[in-house]
Amino acid sequence: MNVWVFVFAIVLIALLGAPLFTIIGAVALYGFSSNDIDLSAVIIELYRIADSQPLIAIPLFTFAGYMLAESNSPTRLVGLAQSLFGWMPGGLAIVALITCAFFTAFTGASGVTIVALGGLLLPILLEKQYPEKFSMGVVTASGSIGLLFPPSLPIILYGLVAAVSIDQLFVAGFVPGLILIGILSLYSVRVGVKAHVPRTPFGGKNVLAAMRAAAWELPLPVIVIGGIYGGAFTATEAAAITAFYVFIVEVFVYRDLNLRSDVPRVMKESMMLVGAIMAILGTAFGLTNYLIDQEVPQKLFEVVREHIDSKITFLLILNGFLIIVGMMMDIFSAIIVVVPLILPIARAYQVDPLHLGIIFLTNLEIGYLTPPVGLNLFLSSLRFKKPVLDIAKSVLIFILLELIALAIITYVPGFSLWLVDVLGTQ
Repeated sequence: MNVWVFVFAIVLIALLGAPLFTIIGAVALYGFSSNDIDLSAVIIELYRIADSQPLIAIPLFTFAGYMLAESNSPTRLVGLAQSLFGWMPGGLAIVALITCAFFTAFTGASGVTIVALGGLLLPILLEKQYPEKFSMGVVTASGSIGLLFPPSLPIILYGLVAAVSIDQLFVAGFVPGLILIGILSLYSVRVGVKAHVPRTPFGGKNVLAAMRAAAWELPLPVIVIGGIYGGAFTATEAAAITAFYVFIVEVFVYRDLNLRSDVPRVMKESMMLVGAIMAILGTAFGLTNYLIDQEVPQKLFEVVREHIDSKITFLLILNGFLIIVGMMMDIFSAIIVVVPLILPIARAYQVDPLHLGIIFLTNLEIGYLTPPVGLNLFLSSLRFKKPVLDIAKSVLIFILLELIALAIITYVPGFSLWLVDVLGTQ
């Protein structure tokens, strides 16, 4: 088949809405076929990833996250966070940031967070007299800021694709994640003071009541984060423990989910996401093999090196490119398709793969918010029944703040690597 005919056919089926994995697979098959290479080279990758032990963590963490989102856990955790931080200027907005970060970390999907928590948080923010524009912006922006914290699925996926330690990636993302939340929290405090938002007096009884209500969910961060950072177990083991614990708590302790009706439905919905990830992963690895075989990364590096002789400039251009990628593609597809291409180039500029992973995910978080086609803009528009243009205007200040955080994370690699060196995570 003529290459231009093939390109036209691929563009056409993409415009008609063909699933991404079919397009990636078709490109891989055409590439190997045109070079007289056995087409089993694509299928072999499906067997290879099936033998990858860290891969087990993806369905387990996804199932746990979806169970939390479908239960009354959001209401309990928002109540607890409000009792702890409601006394601060901008306290409720900080509650939104922290709660959304928690759920995005567990579900790995900002869309789930916006759908599950948006309808709960936005009315509360408006009721407490936060400006509407700020309220929509903070909930929309909060939808993706948990991607740097364990047990984030994008971190696990990046570790698999880049062949780096997932445990180390979990550690590397902690401080940059706090920087991102910290900058947005400072802005929330400023808005709270400027808008004269009334504060909720701190009360020990309220805190204790909220802690009792969420008593069974409070250990989750300790189990996952403490266990991984402390070296007690790996990310895969943490996934199994988390899924089992959440299942017992939500089904048999709180009884928010019915074993016969709710659990099968949640399993189906969560595994649909996992199935999509696996399909893209298998075909994309096949395409990656073809690109490596044709020395595409090396050729890209030669082109880049001809025009860029500075690591600082390279990182600046990389950030701009990744924000566009995050705006145009979903995060899982972006990781699988783009990481194999940029990783060799980044290594040549002496960018640590762990640091690159944190830069990559931070950029994609921002891309989710970036007009005109950032995914979270449309999800919030549907959830809040507001025009996309209004949502886009509300997030502009948050994009600017996240770009400041991105610059700090990008050009001070110590924030990503210091804790890894201190803990010596393997």
